Amino acid sequence: MMKRVKKTNPRLLKLINDLKAKSREQNVGFWRDIAERLEKPNRNFAEVNLSKINRFSNDNEFIIVPGKVLGAGSIDHPVNVAALNFSLTAEVLITGANGKCMSIEQLMQANPTGKGVRILK
Repeated sequence: MMKRVKKTNPRLLKLINDLKAKSREQNVGFWRDIAERLEKPNRNFAEVNLSKINRFSNDNEFIIVPGKVLGAGSIDHPVNVAALNFSLTAEVLITGANGKCMSIEQLMQANPTGKGVRILK
């Protein structure tokens, strides 16, 4: 029988609880979906390169990555990206294209219903 490992990162635990609470409060399944993705093992977290964000996003669109944004590739239009973590290169390139990097917590405050946000994994 395998031992069940629980998450210990306090920021991640609080984020998951906040996402579920926001989902109940707004009656929106979007935040619950993100919470369930973050409850899975860390090795299953999304790792998205800038080239993928560039390919699948439009100008000034909101993108959420339930994992880490990596700096491979380039970005040629402004986009607002919320993620658990950013590599330093990714952060520099997104802000260099007049985009915005934010935490998932910040996006949840700015857009409580999660409307118009695209999930990339």
